[in-house]
Amino acid sequence: MFLVVPDPAHGLVAAPESSDDLTSATEQSLAAQGFAWNSEIEAYTRQADHGAAAVDDVAGMLRELGHYVFSVNKPLPRS
Repeated sequence: MFLVVPDPAHGLVAAPESSDDLTSATEQSLAAQGFAWNSEIEAYTRQADHGAAAVDDVAGMLRELGHYVFSVNKPLPRS
């Protein structure tokens, strides 16, 4: 399962629920779309293009790879 969400500090974030979600096909697809692993937040991040269409595109790609995906098109508020 992945969470895909724009974040003011990190850009577009694709966060796996666990390491079991990080298949080689998933990692390759995210890297091909310009994502890099951020060990600080344990998620893939991409600074460029984190609008609503980008969220939908990444969520769709992850679903096509067989993942369950939760996605949000607006940045989540900081607590």
